[in-house]
Amino acid sequence: MSETVKDIRIVLVSDNHGDRKSLQFLKETYADYDYFIHLGDSDLPLSEMEGFLCVAGNHDIQYQGQVPDYRVLELNGHRIYICHGHMDFFSYYHYGPMVMHAKAHNCDTVFFGHVHTYHDTELDGVRLLNPGSVFHNRDGTSPTYMLITVKEKGLVVQGVTCKAKTPTRREGWLFRLLNRISGVSD
Repeated sequence: MSETVKDIRIVLVSDNHGDRKSLQFLKETYADYDYFIHLGDSDLPLSEMEGFLCVAGNHDIQYQGQVPDYRVLELNGHRIYICHGHMDFFSYYHYGPMVMHAKAHNCDTVFFGHVHTYHDTELDGVRLLNPGSVFHNRDGTSPTYMLITVKEKGLVVQGVTCKAKTPTRREGWLFRLLNRISGVSD
């Protein structure tokens, strides 16, 4: 008799750029999920990323030496290459080098961020998943994240429009930076 493998549920998020409310919303809404994976550019102190498996993005300079640029995660027979992406491809939407990095680690799937657009595609036998941004998608769509169920036979992916209150343009990263410099807390 074969042993039944438990499905693993993941909340996949990227590029919140300082937006704490979206991350808190996800942690509260999906508290029973197995993993919260953040693909970089949180723009938050590491102490505020508790509960998230993180990789460093190009805006996460405060993580230098504390958070890796990539990780490999093995779940239910799938090897997943996890990265922000800024060091894994040379220009947006040209993912060949990232696929090569994944294959060098014997991975069949890549979780990546950086481009602020939702992707669920396959290239050269490697599935590429990008949840978009919970802060701002560059293609004009609403902010998004992914819910992933890792099964033995494959990954089931659901893209979700972020329902959390996200900052308006006035409350964006520059506004927050100016507040920090002037001593106003957010």
